[in-house]
Amino acid sequence: MNPLVGREEVLRSFDRVVAAACAGEFQFLAVVGEPGIGKTRLLAELVRRTGQRGLTTLNGRAAELEQIMPFSALVDAVDDHLEAHGAEVLERFGGAQRRRLATIFPALAAAVPDAGDPDEHADRTGIDRLRSYRALRQLVDELAAPNGLALILDDVHWADPSSAEFLDHLVRHPPRGRVLVAVAYRPMQAPHRVLGLVGAAGGRQVTVDPLTPEEGAELLGPEVARARGRALYEASGGNPFYLEALARMNRLAGTELPASVRAVLRVELGDLPPGSLRLAQAAAVAGDEFDPALVAVAAEVPETATLNALDDLVARDILRPASSGRFRFRHPLVRQAAYEYAEAGWRVGAHARLADHLAKVGAPATVQAHHVERSCSFADRRAISTLVTAAKTVATRAPETCAHWLRKALELMPDEPETLDERLTLLMDLSRSQGVSGQLAESRNTARELLRLLPAGQYARRARAARICALMERQLDRPHEARALLLDELNRMPSPRAAAAIPLRMRLVAESLMRVDYRAAQAVLDLMPDSDDGWEPGLETAVAALRPMPAYAGGRMADAQRTADAAERLVDATPDDHLAEWLDAVAWLCWAETCLGRYSAALRYFERAIAVARTTGQAYVLTNLLAGKARTLVALGRLPQALETVEESVDCARLLNSAQQLVFALTQLCLTQAWTGDHEAALRAGQEAVRAAAGSQEVWDHMARNAHGVAMVAAGQLDDGIRVLVDSCASFDDPRVDRATLLATCELLAQVEAGRGRQVEAARWAALAAEVESPKLPVFAGLVDLARAHALAEDPVAAAALAERAAENLLAGQRGVDHGRALLVAGIANGAAGRAATAREQLQQATEQFRDCGARTLEAQTLQERRRLGDRVSTPPSADRDTPFGLSPRELEVATLVVQGLSNRTIAGQLFLSVRTVETHLSRVFTKLGVGSRAAVAAKLAGRA
Repeated sequence: MNPLVGREEVLRSFDRVVAAACAGEFQFLAVVGEPGIGKTRLLAELVRRTGQRGLTTLNGRAAELEQIMPFSALVDAVDDHLEAHGAEVLERFGGAQRRRLATIFPALAAAVPDAGDPDEHADRTGIDRLRSYRALRQLVDELAAPNGLALILDDVHWADPSSAEFLDHLVRHPPRGRVLVAVAYRPMQAPHRVLGLVGAAGGRQVTVDPLTPEEGAELLGPEVARARGRALYEASGGNPFYLEALARMNRLAGTELPASVRAVLRVELGDLPPGSLRLAQAAAVAGDEFDPALVAVAAEVPETATLNALDDLVARDILRPASSGRFRFRHPLVRQAAYEYAEAGWRVGAHARLADHLAKVGAPATVQAHHVERSCSFADRRAISTLVTAAKTVATRAPETCAHWLRKALELMPDEPETLDERLTLLMDLSRSQGVSGQLAESRNTARELLRLLPAGQYARRARAARICALMERQLDRPHEARALLLDELNRMPSPRAAAAIPLRMRLVAESLMRVDYRAAQAVLDLMPDSDDGWEPGLETAVAALRPMPAYAGGRMADAQRTADAAERLVDATPDDHLAEWLDAVAWLCWAETCLGRYSAALRYFERAIAVARTTGQAYVLTNLLAGKARTLVALGRLPQALETVEESVDCARLLNSAQQLVFALTQLCLTQAWTGDHEAALRAGQEAVRAAAGSQEVWDHMARNAHGVAMVAAGQLDDGIRVLVDSCASFDDPRVDRATLLATCELLAQVEAGRGRQVEAARWAALAAEVESPKLPVFAGLVDLARAHALAEDPVAAAALAERAAENLLAGQRGVDHGRALLVAGIANGAAGRAATAREQLQQATEQFRDCGARTLEAQTLQERRRLGDRVSTPPSADRDTPFGLSPRELEVATLVVQGLSNRTIAGQLFLSVRTVETHLSRVFTKLGVGSRAAVAAKLAGRA
């Protein structure tokens, strides 16, 4: 049985009803909801709970194909029990009642030989049915003795008339014993007698609502990427059956329905009258939401007959009314099942009829294209034109759809000399659309095919194709192929300064930056003008966006800031549709802003670029941008937002299957988790990042190793952490990481060595930090002062002064966590200098800063320092006061299993939760206990005991 996700309020209702039944009060419960919403799973949970309370629990279900069988649902629930206990039950009934029961339950027929004989004196007025119902009610009473009875019936919307009548009789004449009757049904398909049961019984109705987005994510589990999980949730509407079905479809070819889903829905569709079924199939051809007139055209049925059939489909909850006289299917999977149910040839004809109709009434090409592609023939010029027009219409907002229609148009186009130029244009557009929609290998292959076909003299077209191809090679972790392709195309050009050469040279700049060859990047940029009359829209902005990073990396901070200012002005003036073509260049500006400590500007441009990437579907750029935004948020001390952002980056990178993008994302995840205090997770992310980088010696490899070193130090693995940090910076002889990372590494190493009492080593790192710092970047001056404060720990007065100055600079520079760290160092130093009041004030400020940032370990460390100074402090207040330390019952469960040494995955299995949910609970445990590790959780709880 799958773990139950959410449904806490429903389960509380179950507990109240079961408790009342056990106390001797007859209970009637209706569990109501649409198909697939989880009623059956909830009834299984009810069965478990009634069994735990000692009630005799009998459960069955009605079946759509057995509605002509009297009492079918009741027989399904009770007959097996009577097979085992029928003899003793029959002893308590008279002869007439035995015969009546034996005609209902096959298990009793053998024990009552004359049960099937016709009674020529039987009452034909309906009184005999009433006597049968009385016999059944007495049977319920007998089955309830002595422990009580839970009679649980599923799919009662398909109950036969006799079962429905008996239930109505039972709730109006309740049994005497401890009895719970629970039924589940779909309200849109249930007969009126079933719908009236709750009111007649004075019972309780529980409506099962769709899952929340958080519950949907828990149901899918951590193996489903967050971005895909959101898309699946939106498509499913929160219906768990459809959500799981859609998730499984990702592992099937095309968009074919899973067999189990197809079987369930085809049974429902197969029961429709032929006319209604044909209209349902025509509606499936017409669209997700459709006008009845279109259905009439597709089905070749008069409009009056169409409306009558639609009424029938609405009554059966196949269709539902939409706005403005239109209709839609209950769920997209129902539509797909209806579509697949139709004959393939009929579907082609229906699409053709709709395509002709829409063309005649002048519908937009995007509306026609769906039907055209499913009914057109080879060399159909009108179809090709419609598909191309539709593709161009959606190119910027839906590149994947654009690529799909372009591929179809190319398939229809004859391979002839007369069509070569048109095919070349379509191939160019196709390659770009494939690339921005994340179809990396397909985009690369299309671009290579385009280069093969393009004449040597068409430099501009070849350059554009080569740029796209090189960009895809880079994302596919083939940087050498990308560079070779760019150089080959540049060598073909008669002039290296031609406008056509600029996009190729821009890619060379990016390749050099990735290889940490900043001199080469600057040399290429020096050959490029700022603008030219023949440039494409947005190209001037793209070139400007590349200039700050090489200047920053080369230590020319004035140039870096000046070119960043110029790039900002151009980006602000460039519309999104022009920016979209050059997002890979704009990303370098965003990262440069962060490296320069211009965090507000960095965040603004990251967010704009992310919005454009989302709108245009550029997944490979989105991953990089999300990682950069997370890095900026970490610097600002907004750790919860950083964690949410970087988790999406990791999800996107895994979907892309690009090692480079995954390393970018995991590096920032590692750093974020290290600062939040989730050390085990940080170490895992760092290790995976280093493995994925595989010693590439590119910038992302060095950054991954540096982040892993930070995580090791944060987790207390000091010797190994120092070694990894120094190695990631090439022993500071020829470092390959950026200056901001170098400076932060020096400060961290000074802190570690000072903490181990090695002041000489700490002073060496502080001196190196001063060498790294640029006088043009005052935002980093605070880190230099902080490093010096670590080195002067033996002189608390001097250390306090440096730390206080560091705190001021870091606050002005918006570095939230580092500001708190400087306050912590100042508070410790002032405490050591005998300035207790000042120390308490600074440590109080540090506590609030860390709490605001979400830095749990640092907050716990600060609280410990405050206790040493005599402050009476505790963990943050919590609304949950029934358990130790304000833990909720579930958090206490998780913490207890952590103390037992169980892993998160094992805990998830025992508690029927997802691993991600366990991680969330454990994060809250850390915060409430004021600790930062699993071992500390055990120590804290053991100390209380």
